Parts: sequence; structure tokens; C-alpha cells
Amino acid sequence: MADLRDVLLVDGYNMIGGWSSLSQLSQISMQEARDQLLARLADYQAFSGRKVIAVFDAYRVPGLGKSFTQSRVQVYFTKEKETADECIERLVGEMSLRSRQIYVATSDSIEQHVIFARGALRLSARELFIEVENSEKAIKERIKTDHTKSSRNTLDSKLKPDIREIFEQWRRNN
Repeated sequence: MADLRDVLLVDGYNMIGGWSSLSQLSQISMQEARDQLLARLADYQAFSGRKVIAVFDAYRVPGLGKSFTQSRVQVYFTKEKETADECIERLVGEMSLRSRQIYVATSDSIEQHVIFARGALRLSARELFIEVENSEKAIKERIKTDHTKSSRNTLDSKLKPDIREIFEQWRRNN
């Protein structure tokens, strides 16, 4: 069965190198930088509705060719002698018939041309960073608005006005 959501394939190390906060963190701990990227992508996935897949070159991590889910984001570490670009190209080919639209986040200009030729749309590291930042701001604003709108979580606040009126009439007749 096809997953009809849009898909965002992310070149993980390209984003870490392109986002200044992650680039600085990677100098201290590459694992922390990966974890922080994946946490932010998980929030973005929940907000945007896109299925997010992060791809990392396995030459920086033990355990070649691994695939797992972290924070609801699918994570791929490439196989031996396979680059993240090659893995992303393969995934674009495999997913092109099963997804509505495929986006690839990379700042590698050659990779951008290759994936565009295969029907995927591209986002640079900077463009994805802006989208993630905007989604985080929107989430915070939504939480703030929901909290100020109703500090009490009552059943009455969840009902449609016509249903609330019916219940009120029942209450008054008894």
C-alpha cells in the first residue's frame, strides 16, 4: 500500500555542515549533532505532514547499511562504498511511484541536478533550515494560543454550539 504523503529525503551530514548551530556542535560531538538534527526533523515531520527520511554516509558511523527509526524519522546509514547522494538517488527512484511528491534537502549542486532530473524537488540546507525554524515558531505560537484560549480542558469547550444547546435544554428540563 502506497504512503500518499509527500516525502522529504535529507542529506544528514550536509544539513549538519550547513546549519551553523549543528556545525559547531559537530566539532564537539557528531552524535549530539545527529540527534539534534533528528529531533528537529521529527518536529518538522509532525508539523508539515511530510514523511522525513534522513540519510547519513556510514563511513562516519560503525554498522554499515543500517536503517532504523529515531523520533519517528526514518534514518538510513549507507552501505559500504555507497555515498549519501547515491542512496538518496536510489530512494528517489524507489519512492517515485509510491509518494505524491519527493523533496530532497541537500546543498550539493550536482546532486540537486540529478534528483531534479528524476522528478524530485530540491531544498537547500538554508531553505530547509528556514522551513524548520518557521514550523518551530508556528508550533510555539499554536501552543501559546491554545493555552491562553482555554486554561481549562472541559468537555463543554469541545462541543459544537448546537450540541451544547441540546445538552443545555436537557439539563434545564430536569
